[in-house]
Order: sequence, then C-alpha cells, then structure tokens
Amino acid sequence: MGVKVALVVFFMFFVLCSPFPVKRPQHAPCKHLVLFFHDIIYNGSNAANATSAIVAAPEGANLTKLASQFHFGNIVVFDDPVTLDNNLHSNQVGRAQGSYIYDTKNTFTAWLGFTFVLNSTDHRGTITLAGADPTLKKTRDVSVIGGTGDFFMHRGIATIMTDAFEGQVYFRLRVDVKFYECW
Repeated sequence: MGVKVALVVFFMFFVLCSPFPVKRPQHAPCKHLVLFFHDIIYNGSNAANATSAIVAAPEGANLTKLASQFHFGNIVVFDDPVTLDNNLHSNQVGRAQGSYIYDTKNTFTAWLGFTFVLNSTDHRGTITLAGADPTLKKTRDVSVIGGTGDFFMHRGIATIMTDAFEGQVYFRLRVDVKFYECW
C-alpha cells in the first residue's frame, strides 16, 4: 500500500513539473477605453500653458530643466488634459493627475502613479494607474489598480505608448486601458 501511494505521489509530482505548459484560457476585457493625455512641462517661460512641473531635483539642479543624466532624481507632478483623440485642442473628457519619478541612472525610466479623473457625458469617475514606465520601449504596461464611479473597483492593464514628443517641453501619451475585472 505504501509503495502505491509513493508511486502516485511521484507520478503527480512528475505531471505537475512537466516542461509542457498548460494552456490557460485568454480572458477578454470586460471594458475597453483609449485615452490621450498631453503633458506640457513648465520650463520657466510657459507658466500659462504648463500642465506639469518639476517639484524635486538632484542637489544643485534647476527646477525648470530636467536633470541631464537620464533625468535621474527628478520628480514631476502633473494635471494634464485628457482627450479621446490625439489633438490637444479637442474636447477634454477629464484630467490625468499624479506624478512621475525618474528612477534609473542608466536609462530613461520613470515610475508613474496617477489617476484619470473623467467627467464627460460618456464617462464619469476615476481610473487609478501605477507602475514602471521604461520610456524608451514602444509600448509599456502599467497596472490599473482601481477606480470609482463608472469604473468602481475595476482592475486591468493600461498599455502606454508615446504618441508625440517635442523636446523636453511636450509629450502626448496614448493609453489603451483594458479592464479585466468590472463590477
């Protein structure tokens, strides 16, 4: 009897450790949304149009210019307009509010933490995102960690792509939000 149990346990261990992957079902998103946010960094002379500002920088650095070594140590806060297309002058559906921290010394990478605050006829509520943003990659995924209103307790993935970049003053991000948990 003990030998049979040992053989069954060994066989189960062998099956569970098999090099052949188990095909997992692909889940379809329960809700999908594409948003664009437009970031205009304060550079000392554009206060009327700026939507973001450097609030912390390495010692001796200038708060109107990003640090030179991959912007390491800069912390930027933003309150950016959000649109449903890539035109900055389109109707706003909300704001992207939060911060990004340039956190790597040897490449352009930031850590993002922000909320889409949506207030339009189609969408009302917030979507909160957080995660690493290796900005040199074409697409990056960050976690959707929650929401309110129309997005109450939603979770999923947001794929970010830099849609436009104009020096150190303006960039536009295309954010493809896919919710996999919708309440």
